[in-house]
Amino acid sequence: MGWTDERVELLKKLWMEGLSASQIAAELGEGVTRNAVIGKVHRLKLSARAKPTNTAPRSRPAARPSAPRRPSTSSSSTSTMSSKPRVSMSRPQVMGATALAASPEMDTEVYVAPAAAELFIPEDKRINLLQLSESTCKWPIGDPLTKDFYFCGQHSLETGPYCEFHSRRAYHQLDKKKR
Repeated sequence: MGWTDERVELLKKLWMEGLSASQIAAELGEGVTRNAVIGKVHRLKLSARAKPTNTAPRSRPAARPSAPRRPSTSSSSTSTMSSKPRVSMSRPQVMGATALAASPEMDTEVYVAPAAAELFIPEDKRINLLQLSESTCKWPIGDPLTKDFYFCGQHSLETGPYCEFHSRRAYHQLDKKKR
């Protein structure tokens, strides 16, 4: 598929009329995909476009009730299986970015790990970002958006960026499960 001058002009015209990339691809035909239209629009830097011609809000098809699930039968002896009634729970309809939104029915208890004891650094030993060097501990302490934010500044180990205390906090090993 090649972009001839006629096709480019038709693309520009349809884009400015507010047609979608899919509609334009269908109008151009002959192997033009929606992605090809979008790519060409970006290369031509066609950002401004009219509102879509169809301004009616899209309607979603009504959710149809799902058929109850039946237990799978691995053998032909279905008469010997107990027939317990299955309880069907309906799922709430979730649209957009509300999938992780908390609802009143949800238990919103959050686990907060206990704060580990922080190494006390005297104020005269605290360093800022410009004072960091190869041999200083680069462990940040406090909120970077406040003026009392600082770095540990103690002598760092040769094997990493932190002092011995902060290396143990950063690189702790998980206990393996005993078999």
